[in-house]
Amino acid sequence: MVRNEMIGEIKKDSKEYDFIVIGGGATGIGIAQEASARGYSVVLLEKSDFTKSTSSKSTKLVHGGVRYLAQGNVGLVREALTERGLLVENAPHLVKNLSFVIPTHGFFDEVLYTVGLTLYDLLARKLSLGRSKWLSKSKTINLISTINPKKISEGVKYHDGQFDDTRLAINTLQTAVSLSAIVLNYCDVKGLVKNSRGKVSGVKFIDRETSEEYEIKGKQVVNATGVFADDILKMDSPRAEKTIAPSQGVHIVLDKSFLPGNHGVMIPKTDDGRVLFLVPWHNRVVVGTTDTPIKKESLEPIALDEEVEFILKTAARYLTKAPVRSDVLSVFAGLRPLAASKVNGNKTKEISRSHKIFESESGLLTMIGGKWTTFRKMGEDLVDKTEQKQGWSHIQTKTKNLKIHGYKKNVDHNNPLYFYGSDEDGVLEIGKKEGMKESISRTLQVINAQVVWAVRYEMARTVEDFLARRTRCQLLDAKESIKMAPKVAKIMAAELGEDQEWQLKQVADYTKVTSNYIL
Repeated sequence: MVRNEMIGEIKKDSKEYDFIVIGGGATGIGIAQEASARGYSVVLLEKSDFTKSTSSKSTKLVHGGVRYLAQGNVGLVREALTERGLLVENAPHLVKNLSFVIPTHGFFDEVLYTVGLTLYDLLARKLSLGRSKWLSKSKTINLISTINPKKISEGVKYHDGQFDDTRLAINTLQTAVSLSAIVLNYCDVKGLVKNSRGKVSGVKFIDRETSEEYEIKGKQVVNATGVFADDILKMDSPRAEKTIAPSQGVHIVLDKSFLPGNHGVMIPKTDDGRVLFLVPWHNRVVVGTTDTPIKKESLEPIALDEEVEFILKTAARYLTKAPVRSDVLSVFAGLRPLAASKVNGNKTKEISRSHKIFESESGLLTMIGGKWTTFRKMGEDLVDKTEQKQGWSHIQTKTKNLKIHGYKKNVDHNNPLYFYGSDEDGVLEIGKKEGMKESISRTLQVINAQVVWAVRYEMARTVEDFLARRTRCQLLDAKESIKMAPKVAKIMAAELGEDQEWQLKQVADYTKVTSNYIL
């Protein structure tokens, strides 16, 4: 996955690609993998870094959606549970089984959740991660030692998947590239090209690193830009109706002492009607999320004070060790690309999370809705739709059992390099060179060799790419990550051939962005 080589391919080859995918988040990545696995030629273009926006700000769960089951959306839950099981099988170095405890409040809760979660398990069929079961109060407290005993009567345990979103994105992109896809970050689509019949036949984009402009041809152009989908639809038709109703979800990150052990907590009833998760992740605890309708999309949404206070207040009710603002290591906000409801006044939590494909008069296909768990199925549906639309022969999906790059079973989650999977050997090989095994941060357990690996093989172009997405330092401890920035910039500059001025700007840019992750 070398950026200069892929830009070079586009320069030297003026062919018409089968697919041009606009957007390098979960949706676009799923489409690129699916199309390339079927043998189609693919170019994916992302205006910033892969998963810069929504797709790096998830709750870190691969799940069927317990609350969607409560809403009666059985089809979505069944689909998501199937995809959850496939991800555990295809990317075991990144996706794992995590048991959750739901604290209950009386006999009605205990029966409701036990029955509901038994149905949840049955919908997963042979891909189930484990059976749900009722727990006595003492067993609940034994599993979650920091749970407030005054707030529970008993408990129910169930299983779901946990993952690292941006690491899955990078490995899936590497999988697509191994299947001949071209994937490019920092390439901003500025316009759609149309033929004499008004049909979209390509795109114009600018390489933001060189300011060079390109025009490429494609049989099928796909708008997979998530919360920014309406921007592309406006390029296609200035009178296009709004399709996205963005909703902001905020998470805080706490020290592991707030939730020792290896079990998560799901609080099913919060003041805003959502569920609140406490999820063990990279030796920290992710707590969230909120649901706040947002009028304007942003690459870097900022958590509102009231959202942070809501999470702290709700968590404090259920934990014996109540978190306060000074305990928050990082706070991050992401926008959900929810499908806009035609009925005014709908709360975003009631808008469907199932994905939808829209075909414009110009032939542009737009994917909206969906979530990380179903990203593979979203890709499958989009490519199926394209084959039907274009009159191509149908090729069966190849991704259900496709092993994701880095595939490695039984990784040791205490190993700070575990998320590289089979690539760990390559990182350690670089570490054998002088100074490459030195630590950049002892608390976050990052070494110099990881920076070099990210630049050479994972298309990291900026300090933020590395600290926020190739590793998760920005989310795990925002202040500590700012301290790491100068060292990361120095190593990256040597790899990329950049000067001292570039390093200073990178550190300043990263510090500015990351200040919004600190309370």
